[in-house]
Amino acid sequence: MILDRSIRWKGLYLETLEHCHVHARDRDTRIRGTVIGPDFGLFYRLRLDENGHTRTVRIEHTDGRVLELFADGAGAWSDDRAEPLPALRGCLDVDIWPTPMTNSLPIWRTEWTDGQPVRFAMAWVDATEMTYKRSEQVYTRLDATRFRYQSGDFERVLDVDGDGLAVNYPGIFTLAG
Repeated sequence: MILDRSIRWKGLYLETLEHCHVHARDRDTRIRGTVIGPDFGLFYRLRLDENGHTRTVRIEHTDGRVLELFADGAGAWSDDRAEPLPALRGCLDVDIWPTPMTNSLPIWRTEWTDGQPVRFAMAWVDATEMTYKRSEQVYTRLDATRFRYQSGDFERVLDVDGDGLAVNYPGIFTLAG
């Protein structure tokens, strides 16, 4: 995937504004985003390897808190002290709240058949609380522009553009400007 693009989202649920830039080349993908919320501000950086697997996650709050996670691309994770994180074993992707950007990660690296659900183990990061846990998620491509996203009893149909980026996440995010 080759991509060099900025995108902005408006958060409907938390009343956020996000600006994100994706720089993808054959050897890796680098993503940087800033989210401004009603009572917080944060900056995140992601690096994906050539296979689209998450390798580094860094989240910085404007109050100085930092969360760094590292992955080996095969499902093993560690923190910034190189301590293993067994709760995230087997996760190849990260899903960061509150951004729709990370919904694109499994979309980008999977060969899809319409109507065929695919299950993912995600390292789910709540960037507002600076916590993480394992999350089982299911994506089903409905057609070239829509994916059903399911996690537990939560479900939404996401509209995506030609680059696989969410343009509408009903009730949660929409494109801004």
